[in-house]
Amino acid sequence: MTTSADVSDPHHIRIGPRRLLAIGEFRRLLFSRFSSQWGDGLFQTGLAGAVVFNPERAVSPSEIAVGFVVLLLPYSVIGPFAGALLDRWDRRRVLVVANLLRGVLILFSAVCVATGVAGFPILLLALIVIGISRFVGAGLSASLPHVVPVPNLVEANALSVTLGAVVSVIGGGCAVGLRAVFGEDNAGSGLTAAVAVVGSGLAALLASRFARGALGPDRVVEPATAVAAVANGLFDGARVALRTPTVAAGFCALLAHRASFGISLLMTVILMRYSFESWGPVEAGLPGLGVVLGAGGIGIFVAGLTTARLVTSLGRKRTVFIALGVAALSQFGLGLPMLLPTTLAAAFVIAYTGQVVKLCVDAAVQRDIGDETRGRVFALYDMLFNITQALAVAIAATVIPANGESVTLIVVATVVYLAGITGFELVSRRGQRVA
Repeated sequence: MTTSADVSDPHHIRIGPRRLLAIGEFRRLLFSRFSSQWGDGLFQTGLAGAVVFNPERAVSPSEIAVGFVVLLLPYSVIGPFAGALLDRWDRRRVLVVANLLRGVLILFSAVCVATGVAGFPILLLALIVIGISRFVGAGLSASLPHVVPVPNLVEANALSVTLGAVVSVIGGGCAVGLRAVFGEDNAGSGLTAAVAVVGSGLAALLASRFARGALGPDRVVEPATAVAAVANGLFDGARVALRTPTVAAGFCALLAHRASFGISLLMTVILMRYSFESWGPVEAGLPGLGVVLGAGGIGIFVAGLTTARLVTSLGRKRTVFIALGVAALSQFGLGLPMLLPTTLAAAFVIAYTGQVVKLCVDAAVQRDIGDETRGRVFALYDMLFNITQALAVAIAATVIPANGESVTLIVVATVVYLAGITGFELVSRRGQRVA
């Protein structure tokens, strides 16, 4: 299946955001991503407010960690199998059905929160909602090469993923504002979560406007039955990723980032809940966490504006190497004081560098992996990083103090980045020797 955007001319030059946005199919896919991720940010932040920052109850580090693990780990196990479906089913139909199903489950979750249901039922519902969101995200990424010229994938991916992440942060900010309007009790939290259904509904509507087959896959190289296709998803994605040095090296870099980020995330939530004091106009608690997310969102946005230029000037390998080094320095230098203002600065820098790495790895997958297996590799990608982050959170929860202040964990998070630099360099050299 080809579209008007399918251009494979190797001499094609950067066309810039304005020209990209002039491509109708790219614009439609982009707005579908925006709608989906706005709803995700609103739903997840609203749920965090109801569970973690509920003034009616205290939560321990282990309870917070269990929440992260329950939300991240189970979908990670089935992610590669979902990838096989993305390479077998019409992705346009997948995006429509998945968004509608997510909307229904968001409403059901909101009712449960409003009526005071707590504990495992809420976590299970959240797991399913966020799992579907991950599936949608993998489908959007796998569809991108069908709506933009191939030589412009780096800038198109930077624009869509970066702005999508910023929109997700905006959704989180909307949740903070809605809780202030609706109230911080169960009813208010339920109403806040329910608003997220708007994002899912609009995302489904936008996806439905694509023609059948417009988003791929172009051809299906699968066993005759869906069961066999699903069973092969994990192995196919892993095999293709390992055989592609640019992708395997990128995975090393992102695994390190997600592990370190998981440690930082747990510390930040607990510090914001129990240790930080208000700093100027920035309040501690959920509003402060919203500001931290905003600082991260700005970092992500700046990464979207600068990554393509960095790659053009430095090359993809050097860009990833430098980004990981800066992340390690900021993790140690800005994280170690464990104060609200330095945490805000660290949130910006780590989000910026992490997004630079992610955009480089996304581009490697989209450019160096064939369309017949790209969905499985993206789903494997999602699985590995969710598992890594969940494990990092779980392990950190066993040693972190109740108030979140731990010099040891800051040092460990820094060392993880250094290990990522080493792994990225070694795998990249292997690829150069093979070439």
